[in-house]
Order: sequence, then structure tokens, then C-alpha cells
Amino acid sequence: MRFICVLVIALLVSFGGQVLADHPTDLDHLLRQVREANTRDAQIRKEREQRFLAEKMDREKMLAEMREAVARERAHGEELKQQFGENEETLGSLATELQNKTGNLGELFGTVHQVASDLQAFLQESLVSAQFPGRAEWFGVLAKSGKLPNVTELERFWLLLQQEIAESGRVVTFDAGVVGTDGISGKRGVTRIGVFDMVSDNTFLRFVPETGQLSELSRQPSMRYRNMAQTLHTQKDGYVPMMVDPTRGTLLEMLMLSPTIPERIQQGGIVGYIIIALGLLGILIVIQRLVYLITIGRRVRRQLAVPDEPASDNPLGRVLSAVRDTHERDVTALELQLDEAILKETPRLTRGQGLVKLLAAVAPLLGLLGTVTGMILTFQSISLFGTGDPRLMAGGISQALVTTVLGLSVAIPLLFFHSLMATRSRALIQILDEQSAGIVAQTHSAG
Repeated sequence: MRFICVLVIALLVSFGGQVLADHPTDLDHLLRQVREANTRDAQIRKEREQRFLAEKMDREKMLAEMREAVARERAHGEELKQQFGENEETLGSLATELQNKTGNLGELFGTVHQVASDLQAFLQESLVSAQFPGRAEWFGVLAKSGKLPNVTELERFWLLLQQEIAESGRVVTFDAGVVGTDGISGKRGVTRIGVFDMVSDNTFLRFVPETGQLSELSRQPSMRYRNMAQTLHTQKDGYVPMMVDPTRGTLLEMLMLSPTIPERIQQGGIVGYIIIALGLLGILIVIQRLVYLITIGRRVRRQLAVPDEPASDNPLGRVLSAVRDTHERDVTALELQLDEAILKETPRLTRGQGLVKLLAAVAPLLGLLGTVTGMILTFQSISLFGTGDPRLMAGGISQALVTTVLGLSVAIPLLFFHSLMATRSRALIQILDEQSAGIVAQTHSAG
């Protein structure tokens, strides 16, 4: 009985949840439940063992398959390694064979690529490319190619080079798009002079390599050269004189940067305008006085022909009239009277000479003032920006020297005209002195 109680307690501990749920009524019932539980547990353990064994067999099979795959890949790797070595040996032998067979072609390969690279840059800027576009691109592809050029490429290389040489000595006319100064592009007839110049009617053009277009120069040469371009563009045969730019556009580009005479004068600033105004004033005075002196000189020469008939439209006639109207026979008094009449005429003959001489002296001084002022501004710019850009300093100095040039340009002609005016006036005064001296001598001999 004790043993049964212990067994019951053990079963209650092991299967407490299930026993409590079934609530056995007697020991037989409890024993049946215990046996059924043992049977179920044994079945579960058996099933678990079978699943474990099945999974173990699958894992072993997979392991075996993976080992076989690894062995196959290792064997394949060894085969590839051996094949790689054989291929390396084959490539080495083929490279040696190629080098032996090509011989001097290897040097030709390097030469062609170098020359093609140089020609690409040359043809890209050539004026011939405006008529035959796309040539430089092919040379660029050939220069970047890593293969030995074939015979066809070498023939094309030679033909394009021959074309450039032949076109450099031709004057041809063709239609091309030209961009005007207003930014509008249109088809025009263009005349190309070798590789030096391109014109359309009377307009010089420039070739832009970056865009492959033709455009008008923003500043054209003088009308003389534009007339040459017009004649060349319209004339179909014969010889025509024409300006040629041997620098292939460099001189025309410099022409665009060089200022004109009005721009030079504008660079002189206020001082330059003052110098020009003084020069114009001096020129007007000179013109007026020279016309007066020339006119008076002609009247005096006519008066010399008829001294007995003095006229009032010339200094000599007025001097003779002053002597004729007096009854004074004293030589000294007559001489003084003649001197007085000549002194009255002298200011009329020398009028304006002092002002012209003053203007001739002031103009260079004003030019020097403008130069000094410009140099001060130039040195201020140098102190601010340094001397890294020589154009800045050269442009400032050039601008400063404009006033000096203007001053000298005004002073030199004014000095020349002043000398001319003084010479003519002295000649007229000398005639008056000679005639007065003759009158005094005649009076003295008569007395």
C-alpha cells in the first residue's frame, strides 16, 4: 500500500497538469493514464530520433556534395592556372613575333600619332577648316588610337596634309555662315586668301576655332584695305593688290586692340581737349592774319607802282597820304612824322603774333602737365595692383604721353606759322621804312 502511494505521488508530480485535468477516479484509471502517457512519450521520442537521423543523413549528404564541389573547383582552378601560364607564354611569343615582323612600323606608329596630334591643333586653327570642317576631329581620333594605322588611314593622312598645303596657296570663294557685329548669323559669300585672310565684300573676317564659325572683326582696317578686299571679292580673274596678314590673324587681332585717333585724343582727358581748343584758336588767328597780310602785301605792291596816288586801303598809301597832307619841309620834323605814321601801322601788321607765340609756348606746358598727372595715376595703380600686369603700366604711360603729343602737335605748327607771320609783317614794315627813308632823302636833297 505504501508503494502504491509513492507511485501515485510520483505520477502526480510528473504529470500533474494532465492528471489534475483528467481527475482520475480510482487507481486503475490512474494506471491507465500513466501507461498511455509513457506510450505517447515513447512515440514522440522515436519520431524525434527518426527526424534527427534523417536530418543528419541530409547534412552528411550535403557535406559530401560540397566537398566534391570544392574538389572540382580546385581542380578547375589548377587547370585555369595552367592555362593562364600557357597563355602568358603564348602572348609573350606572339608579342616578340609581332615586334620582329613590324620592324620599323613601330617607329612609324609613334611618328604618326605625334604628327597627328600636332596637326589636330594646327588644322583646328587653320582658315581652310572654315571651308572643310571636321578634319581636325579625324586627326584627334587617330592620335588617341592605340592601334597601328593601316594603309587606308595613312593614305587619308597624306591626302589631308596635301590638301592643306595646296589650299594654302589658293584664293577661293565659297558660301559660309558669318556672324555679324550685331550677333546675327547668315550665309554669305566668303573669299579666302590661302591661310592668311578671309573677307566678305569689304569686311575682314576672323575664324573662331572653338565654334568653327566666321565672324566680322569688331574693328575693321582702314578704307584703303577694305577697298582692296571689295575688289578681290568681286573680281573673278586677273591680279588684284591685297593686304595679307602673314601672322594668320594676329595682326588683325592687334588692330582690334589698337586705339584710333579719336580714342587717343579721348585718352588725353580734359587737358587734351584744352590743348586742342588752344590749337584751334591759334590756327584761326593764323589763318585770319595770314589772309590779312597777304591781302595787304598785294595792295602795298600795287601802291609801289603808283606812289603819287596814295590809297587808304594799305599802310604805304596811308603813310604817303600823311606826308602829302603836310606842308612841313623840315627834315627832322618830316622824319618824325613818318616814324609816327609807321608806328601807327605797325600794330596792325603785327597783331596776333604775340598771342600765337603764347599759345605755342603754353601748349607743350599743358601737355607736360597732363603727362605728369597721368604718370601719377599710373603709379597709384601700380601701388594698388602691383606690376603683375605689364599692360596696365604700359597703357597708363601711353595714356599719359598723349597730352605731350598733343601739346607738341599744337606747338610746332604754331611756331612755324608765327615765324611766317613775323616774316611777312617785317617785310611790310621794311617796305614802309624804305619808302619813308626815300621820302626823307628826297626832301633833304630838294631843300
